[in-house]
Amino acid sequence: MIEPIGAVVRPRDMRRIWRIVFLPVLVLVLALATRASAAPVSVARAPAAPAADVPQESLVELREQGGFAGVDNQVIVAADGRAAFSRRTGPVVDLPLTAEELAVLRGHLANLRIGPSEARPQGADFIAYTLTHQGHRATRYTLPADWQPVVRFLEEALEKYWAPD
Repeated sequence: MIEPIGAVVRPRDMRRIWRIVFLPVLVLVLALATRASAAPVSVARAPAAPAADVPQESLVELREQGGFAGVDNQVIVAADGRAAFSRRTGPVVDLPLTAEELAVLRGHLANLRIGPSEARPQGADFIAYTLTHQGHRATRYTLPADWQPVVRFLEEALEKYWAPD
């Protein structure tokens, strides 16, 4: 017997509707959500502005990008010791390194081997370190032993000279 439109839906009928309609839709939504969360996410970012008016003959450049905090730091040191420091937020600071600092940096650079870039690891909370020196550039996510003194020195210089004024 066909029931007229607007008839009362009985609890037994609701269970059937749940099993036939809502349960498959719920399974489909969960499957799509799981698949979407497992896929790598690519976030398009606008290219950062150049750090400053540093001449083409740079001694070394360090760029740190990534992580959950959205790190985007850059240090460029020219052959004459002038340096440009920038962060994601705030101004670009253009100051010279002291003669002593430049000598220490040159000592670290004497032992630096850029080598090949490293493949991006799975996950989201990684910092990409890009070093450029003597025409060679590479991006690493783990720092080799010969990169560590250079990166540490440039990070310390960034902390010392960059101010959020």
